[in-house]
Amino acid sequence: MTDQTPAPYTGPRRILSGIQASGALHLGNYLGALKRFVELQDQGAPVLVFVADMHAITVWQDPDKLAAQTREIAAAYLASGLDPKTATIFPQSAVPAHAELAWIFNCVARLGWLDRMTQFKEKSGKHKERASVGLYTYPVLQAADILLYKATEVPVGEDQKQHLELTRDIAQKFNTDFDAPGFFPLPEPLIQGPATRVMSLRDGAAKMSKSDPSDNSRINLTDDADAIAAKIRKAKTDPEPLPETLDGLADRPEAKNLVAIYAALSGQTREQVIAQFGGQGFGAFKPALADLAVESLAPVTAEMRRLMDDPAEIDRVLKDGAERASAIAEPVVAETKKIVGFWRA
Repeated sequence: MTDQTPAPYTGPRRILSGIQASGALHLGNYLGALKRFVELQDQGAPVLVFVADMHAITVWQDPDKLAAQTREIAAAYLASGLDPKTATIFPQSAVPAHAELAWIFNCVARLGWLDRMTQFKEKSGKHKERASVGLYTYPVLQAADILLYKATEVPVGEDQKQHLELTRDIAQKFNTDFDAPGFFPLPEPLIQGPATRVMSLRDGAAKMSKSDPSDNSRINLTDDADAIAAKIRKAKTDPEPLPETLDGLADRPEAKNLVAIYAALSGQTREQVIAQFGGQGFGAFKPALADLAVESLAPVTAEMRRLMDDPAEIDRVLKDGAERASAIAEPVVAETKKIVGFWRA
């Protein structure tokens, strides 16, 4: 990479993120993504959120279920409070420019950069030769997702920071290689809140995941009140009461996770939660957390179910969002092609 200070980007502020259409959403998605999207929208930020169905097929997806999963993610966006008149909500695959820009970026990115991506190593395991090429180049498509809309900020979890750094590298190399200073922005990460990385209810060292074989490891957004309360009641903890200070959670991953969840749902800091419950056992804390989780998620669950019973309403939102997204994306990819030197009639 060049050591020169990149030219500043002077375009408008835009915030973009997406969630894969690869299974049911859970509490981690709600606290780490959906709730934050709504907060940004309510602050007046220009927000684009997409359903990442192209990313989903880097591993096998049942074609008969993929469209339904796309609608479910969109329903979660809407049920969480995103306003389709304010936020642009769309399916990734409905905007062909994502794939067009990804190919150009495949020719800008370097193998060494992708070889350092830890998420590919984790997902491919010991048999990376059997992994799809798409899984390997996933971060390049992710860069295209972001830079296609010249997004200036991206809400990300800690596990996605490396991919955003790659996006910045690709943007800077493109701008330098093609003598287009400031054409693409160098997007900044938005990492905030007390529960940006929600952990499993069965293992405080593992991220809450829809791929975990144990349904008790997560709270699904479609769980009813009884299921939510039961999962929190069964959540793994230790025999000690909650500490009097935040430092006391350092070597207690399960306790730390539950405190962070309570803080995020209640809008408090973890310090405030410890001040309220410090010295109390989980016999007192878990029922309070269960009540709070049910109160917070019940409206989301109810609205999701209503929307899923009316797929035509979801499809209208996605179609309108795709048209609005394309109106931003198509001029960007056209200008990129011009910069690269592609033939134009």
